[in-house]
Amino acid sequence: MAYRKGFLLQREIRKVSSSWPAAEKFSLTDQIKRSSRSVGSNLAESFAKRRYPKHFIAKITDAAGENYETQAWLDVALDEGYIRRTQYDELIEKSEEVGKLLSYMVNHPEKF
Repeated sequence: MAYRKGFLLQREIRKVSSSWPAAEKFSLTDQIKRSSRSVGSNLAESFAKRRYPKHFIAKITDAAGENYETQAWLDVALDEGYIRRTQYDELIEKSEEVGKLLSYMVNHPEKF
């Protein structure tokens, strides 16, 4: 579920960020796309390492860090006026939901 929600969030961020100014292409736009995509890739890696709880938790923690980075880039996008407050609130809410799922995974690695 965390992977799916993270995937859907990165897809939405990709669509939203595609309309941002060209001057942001190699800074904000690239960074937010990378961090949001990295959530899912770290989750995929964690699944491969689930037999080793410390490695599993490390990759989930990496995914959580990327999720927080995505939120920081959303803060910048809002501050620059690239997204509306309603878009920001919706994306942050989805990101926080992913974060809660990641926290659950870290606290209960034996269930995975």
